Amino acid sequence: MNAAALISTAFGIGRSPVAPGTVASAVALPIAWVVQIYLGSIALAVLALVMFGAGVWASAVYARDTGNDDPSECVIDEVAGQWLACAFGPVSIISYVLAFALFRLFDISKIWPVSWGEAQRGGLGIMLDDLIAGAMAGIIVAVVHNAGLI
Repeated sequence: MNAAALISTAFGIGRSPVAPGTVASAVALPIAWVVQIYLGSIALAVLALVMFGAGVWASAVYARDTGNDDPSECVIDEVAGQWLACAFGPVSIISYVLAFALFRLFDISKIWPVSWGEAQRGGLGIMLDDLIAGAMAGIIVAVVHNAGLI
């Protein structure tokens, strides 16, 4: 497996036979937890953006190599989006469950502006919808947290 395939499939997680995007989002959570505890929320957000950049390249290469515009096994977008969603809130089970649920809801439903991101071409289109979904989820988590509800 080449570097683009390793990155775009999140080291093979995208080859999960059932719900690869959801599996990738779930696997991203404990990594986010550790990064956020030891390095902070800003570091987690920066890591999500670095992963986004790497994912744009890797997903474009993988999509070209497979001849598929948006291969379901490209799940690095879920990892980056989930990390961004978690970066907005505190390190707590309730915050992470809410970030996960909202991120998956927005990613799957493709409500605007997530649908706009998905309409972009190439690796950017593969990655951008999930980054937008992650930002939307994260903003809601931050609002709920700042309201004292979590």
